[in-house]
Parts: sequence; structure tokens; C-alpha cells
Amino acid sequence: MGMTCLLVVGLIYLGWYIPTRGLANIHPDLPRIIGMVFGILSGVAVLGTVLLVLTTAFGKDILFTKFMRGVVIKFLLPLIEMIGRLCGISKDTIRQSFVAMNNSLVASQRLKVRPDRILILLPHCLQLSDCEIKVTGDIGKCVRCGRCDIRGLADLAQRYNIDISVATGGTLARKVIIEKRPKLVLAVACERDLTSGIKDCYPLPVIGVLNDRPYGPCFNTKVDVDKIEEALRSVLP
Repeated sequence: MGMTCLLVVGLIYLGWYIPTRGLANIHPDLPRIIGMVFGILSGVAVLGTVLLVLTTAFGKDILFTKFMRGVVIKFLLPLIEMIGRLCGISKDTIRQSFVAMNNSLVASQRLKVRPDRILILLPHCLQLSDCEIKVTGDIGKCVRCGRCDIRGLADLAQRYNIDISVATGGTLARKVIIEKRPKLVLAVACERDLTSGIKDCYPLPVIGVLNDRPYGPCFNTKVDVDKIEEALRSVLP
């Protein structure tokens, strides 16, 4: 993120330096005026980065947290992924950091949401592939056999009286969110799906929990139910 900030400042500086070669011919004060404008833009870029780091580090809403989350999602993430690729850092590593930063920014807002306005969104791969009872669309069909984590998640949702849905893909997940209109989403998925989901849902706050993939992607995945309960307790009144 710091490297991205330096890149932005460097581009701003180039945007000032190159035209100043001709601006003085128009008016002798123009290079200084344009320099001040670009200096302010550079200061805003550095200040924004510092605020993001401090907000993430201390978990407190310092200034403009909701707006800064949008800047990270819409603007900084693509740049950071590009720089990471040039530096040999995998996309999944960057996406893990992005999900962690997003969770910190959401937590810093100190949101308190009623249980009936929270949606837990799960991927279908959490259910065992050989299970004959498909819980997509209705997790209440689960017979609580305990062979996969769906049992613990269904019990958790029932205990806290929170809506829970299992989606087979991003399109269905977006449809569920539009229909249920929650104020906060707690989503479980892999790095790629969580990143795209957080981007698609903005400005709706999303807390992401990464799943474990002992057998590879999209097949008999697992999740730490305690992490989900901890996230829930942090936003419940």
C-alpha cells in the first residue's frame, strides 16, 4: 500500500513537472500555482494512506472511514494487485490482506446491527459433496449429522436468530442480498470470491471469513465456526 502511494505521488509529480516546461511561457506564475495544486494532491494521497494505516492498526474510526473503504476497494486494490504482480506477490496473498483491511475498517465503524438485519452468506462447497440433502436455498433442511460445518453454522444462526443462506455462485449470492436487503453481511468464501463480493456489495458493509480448502478449491471446504461467532458478537447490540 505504501508503494502504491509512492507511485501515485510520483505520477502526480510527473504530471506537474512535464507541463511546467511550457507553462512559464504562458505566465511566469503558472508553474508555481500548478506546483501548489499538485503538492496538495500529493499531501492528500499521503494523508489518506496514513489514515488508513492508523484506522486499521487501532481499529477506531478516525476520519472518513466509510469513504476510505471505498477508495481502497475501487481504486487502490487494482493498483496494489498490479504492483504485487510486478514484485512476485501472489494475488491470494494480496487478497488476504485486502479482506483483513476491509474487516478492520468495518470494525472501526463500531456498527451495531439487529440480528434480523444481518445475513450470513455461505458457499455451497462447505457441504460434503456426497450429501444427498442439498441445503442450497434452505439451510433448515440440514439433518445435523455433524459430518460438515453446516451443522455448526445452522445451530449458530438458530441460536442468534440470524438469517443464513447458501449460494452456489456470485450471481445467486447477489440475488439473495438484493432480496433480503440486510444492513450487514457476514460472508464465507475463498480469497477471490470474498474480494469480488466485497467490491460488488459496497457500500454495504461486509465482514469476510476465509474458508479452509484441505481438498482443494470448491470441494468439501471447511470454516472455523468460532471465528464467525466472534464476528457476530462484535456487531450485535
